[in-house]
Amino acid sequence: MVGAVETAMAKRALVIGSGPNGLAAAIVLAQAGLAVEVRERAASVGGGARSAELTLPGFQHDVCSAIHPLALGSPFFRTLPLEKHGLEWVQPPEPLAHPFDDGSAWLLRQSLDAMVGALGEDGRAWAQLLRPYVERFSDIAEDLLAPPRLPRHALLMARFGAAGLRSAESLARARFRQAKTRALFAGIAAHSMVPLDFAATSSFAMVLAVAGHAVGWPLPRGGSQKISDALASYLRSLGGVVHTAAPVESADEFAAFDLVLCDVTPRQLLRLAGTKLPPLYRDALARFRYGPGAYKLDWALAGPIPWTAEECRRAGTVHLGGMLEEIAVSERAPWEGKHAERPFVLVAQPTLFDASRAPAGQHIAWAYCHVPNGSEEAMTERIEAQIEGFAPGFGKLILARHVMGPRELEAMNPNLVGGDINGGAANLGQLFFRPTPRLYATPLKNVFLCSASTPPGGGVHGMCGYWAAKAALANLR
Repeated sequence: MVGAVETAMAKRALVIGSGPNGLAAAIVLAQAGLAVEVRERAASVGGGARSAELTLPGFQHDVCSAIHPLALGSPFFRTLPLEKHGLEWVQPPEPLAHPFDDGSAWLLRQSLDAMVGALGEDGRAWAQLLRPYVERFSDIAEDLLAPPRLPRHALLMARFGAAGLRSAESLARARFRQAKTRALFAGIAAHSMVPLDFAATSSFAMVLAVAGHAVGWPLPRGGSQKISDALASYLRSLGGVVHTAAPVESADEFAAFDLVLCDVTPRQLLRLAGTKLPPLYRDALARFRYGPGAYKLDWALAGPIPWTAEECRRAGTVHLGGMLEEIAVSERAPWEGKHAERPFVLVAQPTLFDASRAPAGQHIAWAYCHVPNGSEEAMTERIEAQIEGFAPGFGKLILARHVMGPRELEAMNPNLVGGDINGGAANLGQLFFRPTPRLYATPLKNVFLCSASTPPGGGVHGMCGYWAAKAALANLR
């Protein structure tokens, strides 16, 4: 009887969107005792962490994200019993391979000591740059995956900032003597989707490299959908309700709830709330800059990718782009509205390590490159040419392909504005105070943003939702 009274009196919360951030926010609110309802416009939960048979029956592809160092390393996700809700991590032998035109490939090794030995004359510099954060990964993740605030580990963060605020180009040239070490670092930094001579691009390379050494670059057995399904299952175990194929069309629907958290980008909030928002805030949201888009391909393959460099068969992720100078040219092009002739290509090959995702003896592969936001130019031939250059015979293995350019990505998930998979450009001006200095709060009473357009930004880690929910609860109390 007491439980029934408590349920009736519980404050009601609406979470719009069931991506990892929306589900994380919903879990925090449910843990605090609120009655939580999640509304998702798509037919399945997940946002950017979903899987589907995109090519042929029996081939399970990741619709957006595929490799998840920040999910396994997330300070919030690590507190949740997601393994009891069906999530199982698969660790490739090594996180990353970066092949070169001479037929060799360098690996980002999970063991930092092995990495130091493999890098030869750059081994000591690599260790000096990254070891302090590998050894204290939980501490650095707690501060880095947080909104602007006084860090809990101030000296560690100060040391990180001294290097991380530099551009990836300048830091790579200053720290490493070998061109291949610089290329490996540059490829990791290119996940930022901004030019490599921009300030703070080193921070992306450092975070992902540190995560590689500390927790690996794993993939979920069965596909990225398993992350979202586990989060949704845990939320339901707390009493939360999830509705799919149930879009929220207007801010008029907010009135029935005590709290509303929106896992949407500024553009979607403007569409939802319109003139309910004050003009200055509307203008600030309208000025929010979206970054380059992604052009993504998925393949059903008759066999594994036939890499020339054997090292590539040991890694779940492969970066194709040559040396630092070539990667830098490729990554500047989309920022300037251009398309690289030899694009930097990110490849994931899950079925080398998770055979459950394709029929016996067959494989899937996933790849994308960066293009101007909203681009309609076809990049299929250029992406496949890059792979063919490092894996002759790749084209002959293709049984079917699925193409998603920026327009298709946005149609699939409106948060991917113009194909931007990071929730907004990660240039220095938007790295910390995004989308406005209000961060999660909006001028509407008890309405908050919790998407990747808020700190700490893009990635499947749930921390935007976690911090937004904490801010919302503090405001409610």
